[in-house]
Amino acid sequence: MADRAQPLTFLQGLGGCVAAGVALVLLGPLAAVALRAEEAARLTGADWAAIRFTVLQALLSAALSVGLAVPVARALARRVFPGRRLLVTLMGAPFILPVIVAVFGLLAVFGRNGWFSQALDLVGLPPIEIYGLHGVVLAHVFFNLPLAVRLFLQGWLAIPTERVRLASSLGFTARDIRRHFELPMLRATAPGAFLVIFLICTSSFAVALILGGGPRATTIELAIYQAFRFDFDLGRAAMLGAVQVGICAVAALLVLRFAIPRALGGSLDREPMQWEAFAGRGRFADGLIILLAALFLVLPLLALVGRGVDAMAGLPPSVWHAALRSLVLATASAALALALALPMAALMARRTRTGLELIGALSIAISPLVIGTGAFLILNPIANPVALTLPITGLVNALMSLPFLLRALLPAIQQAEASQGRLADALGLKGVDRLRHAILPRIWPSLGFGAGLSAALSMGDLGVIALFSSPAQGTLPLEMYRLMGSYRTDDAQGAALLLLALSLALFWVFDRGGRLRATA
Repeated sequence: MADRAQPLTFLQGLGGCVAAGVALVLLGPLAAVALRAEEAARLTGADWAAIRFTVLQALLSAALSVGLAVPVARALARRVFPGRRLLVTLMGAPFILPVIVAVFGLLAVFGRNGWFSQALDLVGLPPIEIYGLHGVVLAHVFFNLPLAVRLFLQGWLAIPTERVRLASSLGFTARDIRRHFELPMLRATAPGAFLVIFLICTSSFAVALILGGGPRATTIELAIYQAFRFDFDLGRAAMLGAVQVGICAVAALLVLRFAIPRALGGSLDREPMQWEAFAGRGRFADGLIILLAALFLVLPLLALVGRGVDAMAGLPPSVWHAALRSLVLATASAALALALALPMAALMARRTRTGLELIGALSIAISPLVIGTGAFLILNPIANPVALTLPITGLVNALMSLPFLLRALLPAIQQAEASQGRLADALGLKGVDRLRHAILPRIWPSLGFGAGLSAALSMGDLGVIALFSSPAQGTLPLEMYRLMGSYRTDDAQGAALLLLALSLALFWVFDRGGRLRATA
């Protein structure tokens, strides 16, 4: 394998330079934050409250997401029903659904004027109060339940059907099946899934910004934003950023110790396990669990579509201008992410991956707001950071999607080298010719999927752009948040639907383009 990979040395050498550059871009702002944090005063009581709330909501969100995902994944692994493939595909929504759009949909269903509150009003009960800890946890479960389900479903589908049939012929009971097949799989999968979701929830910004509801529900990310945007207390923002990095770094290092099933690139649409001996047991319970999970995921999106259709026609010009900026920014961010990920994945396919995986994990462990704060500290003495808001946002968005692209590209490159390497050697293909004729045709689907994912993530991002953007530089998520703050609810609903449509369209165009290019 190493010999066959040798003709791609130029790409792998480029991957080493790219990895060093990514590490520098990530660690440079982190160092600036750390140096400024040394000059800052000690943390206040409000800061410690934000730290405690961040850890608490992340623990609750991860525990609920993992706990609820187990019965849902088990039911999907056992049952065949119309629309199963579509529902399983829907489990990939957290990777492309803009956070601010999903929060708006949750408000439409669970808010004080939402569907549930209206139903409670009919029977004389008070409306639901969604703001605060329970609202933040609800939103995080909405985002991460599908992720946990896909991870567990991957584990269930990895259990060989032949073993289940053999167990059935040997007279295994449902309890025996759980003991010998399901529990070992869950013990291997659940810790990693819990830690990944905990890590995601610790760096959540838009959810706490909209649903926090006050000082008692402030996360570290929100505290950094407030210290930077409203108080312009760079020392306090840097100190909080250092704490945030510490928490995320510990979680990221723990994540590397556990195996995580690869559930990002596949549709997981294989046939369910053949449990003929148990087909008649638990059928009603499985159906009810699947129905409730589907409603929980679909109702907010339906509410968003229902309320936003009429408002789209009357959107102000500022929304359309922001949408155009978001499209350009998302496309540029996706192109940059692919340019970074392809050579790094080629290098990871040949060499020991621990160091490169650690560099990829840095982009998750280091919050975008921390990178934005560090970038401001570095650039402020020599340039106007506000004028560079859009390029910085595009760069940060590309770095945030880098781990997902590496996860999608690495197996594709390894498989392409394994299947085409000897033929390429026989034909004398090296360098660009080898990449063009032997590697790229086999990895176009992964490239398209990665580009679509990166573009969709960038399209819905509300992070660095919120720190120091001017009104003329606002993206569509930021413009939508401004409309909500101005109580222009109808326009905000229309902007939310537009953002959802554009994000899904970008993902579909890139993903579909990659698949079509592979078959051309």
